[in-house]
Amino acid sequence: MRNPEDLYELDGDLPALDGPVLLHSLDGFVDAGSTGQLLREHLLDALEHRVIARFDVDSLIDYRARRPTMTFDKDHWSDYAAPELAVHLLRDEVGTPFLLLTGPEPDRLWEGFVASVRDLVKRLGVRLVVGVHGIPMGVPHTRPVGMTSHATRPDLVTRAAWFDRMQVPGSVAGLLEFRLGEAGHDAVGYAVHVPHYLAQASYPAAAVAGLEAVVGASGLVLPSDGLRDAAARTDAEIAEQVAGNDEVEKVVRALEQQYDAFAGAAERESLLADERDMPTADEIAAQFERFLAEQDGTDSA
Repeated sequence: MRNPEDLYELDGDLPALDGPVLLHSLDGFVDAGSTGQLLREHLLDALEHRVIARFDVDSLIDYRARRPTMTFDKDHWSDYAAPELAVHLLRDEVGTPFLLLTGPEPDRLWEGFVASVRDLVKRLGVRLVVGVHGIPMGVPHTRPVGMTSHATRPDLVTRAAWFDRMQVPGSVAGLLEFRLGEAGHDAVGYAVHVPHYLAQASYPAAAVAGLEAVVGASGLVLPSDGLRDAAARTDAEIAEQVAGNDEVEKVVRALEQQYDAFAGAAERESLLADERDMPTADEIAAQFERFLAEQDGTDSA
């Protein structure tokens, strides 16, 4: 295996960092409702930031699978949207520095990339690594947004488990958390539950829930007004589209009944009021596969 430092360049002009948090959100895996995308774009728009580390995308990205866009202007190429896989340094609303890893999920050298991130975690003294993305679920938009949390230590998990044991397609984010746990680093991830019928749309309410989870885990003071305003507008638009559509309203009512049954069972040992109504692990894994296939179809279009 190559030296982890070979895959990235670190800015030599860094401020003193006292146990920063590293958030990560990469394009390419499941992100129903554009949850992770909305969250990272919100943070980069709302807070001052600069890139402090860049990864070697030529080694990590398959350009033929995800071709970058180029601009042709009359008789010449005028622009090239080069992919960037980078770590940004931001400060929250009280000046606390934290890090944000963004960019396309690597197509190759997963172990090498994860080793490089682990190296950065060690060099920068990162105390906690946090990831957020959205997953499609059979839940209604009329109920509070739920999520599944997972971590490298049991006491970092703050959400009750919706699932038992299952196999799903792998991701760099999942491998990163797994390898960090093996190395003794604290890491936590949040899979925000997005109504399956909104999985392909932007759903800011899920990003708000993800942001709140990040704040709770990290102690960072992060702005939320922009996301909350977008969530309110989107929720109003969804309500308007659903109203008067008997077929859609019937589906939503059925999901509400199922959700309420699960929520009502929370006082018992199991969250599952009736396991016959809950998708099996194989069904959930298949849903992940379908979602990824749809995403691949969109990317290649």
